[in-house]
Amino acid sequence: MAGAAGRLYLVPAPLDFGCEVQSPLTDVLPDATLAVAARLQHWICENAKTARAYLKRVGERHPLALPLQQLRIQELPREVHKHGDGVTGFDARPLLVAAVEGHDIGLLSEAGMPAVADPGASVVRAAHESGIAVVPLVGPASLLLALAASGLQGQSFAFAGYLPQDAAARAQRVRDLESLALRSGQTQLFIETPYRNAALWQTLMQSLRPGTRLAVSSGLTLPGAISRTETAKRWQQLPVPVDNRTPAVFAIGA
Repeated sequence: MAGAAGRLYLVPAPLDFGCEVQSPLTDVLPDATLAVAARLQHWICENAKTARAYLKRVGERHPLALPLQQLRIQELPREVHKHGDGVTGFDARPLLVAAVEGHDIGLLSEAGMPAVADPGASVVRAAHESGIAVVPLVGPASLLLALAASGLQGQSFAFAGYLPQDAAARAQRVRDLESLALRSGQTQLFIETPYRNAALWQTLMQSLRPGTRLAVSSGLTLPGAISRTETAKRWQQLPVPVDNRTPAVFAIGA
């Protein structure tokens, strides 16, 4: 008789990935989450190097089950990062062999909750299909923090992911999201890689109607975090609230 399968733990990471300042882990992650992360020997992640950097921080709070270099860390394919789990048709079941054999596995993204605005949904889906229990752990989720701080409609909202890189396509996408938000009352959330924040901000200022509300949250959970909502017209009179270094979440609403 085969032994019981392991579990897939969805392990949140702090939101300070790539930032100059890091938050103490205990300020943003419960000790129980850190304790589970410390005992896991098998991992699936976006990047092994940054996963080890995070686990080194975890190890400063709870001793790791194995030395860092002995942890079994598997990376998601680059195509999954670039195009998303659902687009590539990626089969994640081979990554879950250890769980089938009875070992617990951690799923980790660069920041926040894996599989939410980050790769990993294919791994979670494969776990369900393989009879592996999925256990989400408590930790920061930038989209929900930004939405809660926005004052925009929190009963109906959608995440639009990344906007197009092409300037004309990006402007059209902003107008489409604005139209949807104003027509339906549904808040539209989206993000950008930090080095394109300035370009996105310029597009927003050029494309949005004066009365449309635009919320910005930047550097969430960090000492210099901001969360502010103004009309597009009012934003044009204020300093640019984002830079090309700090992660930000944007939201459009009525």
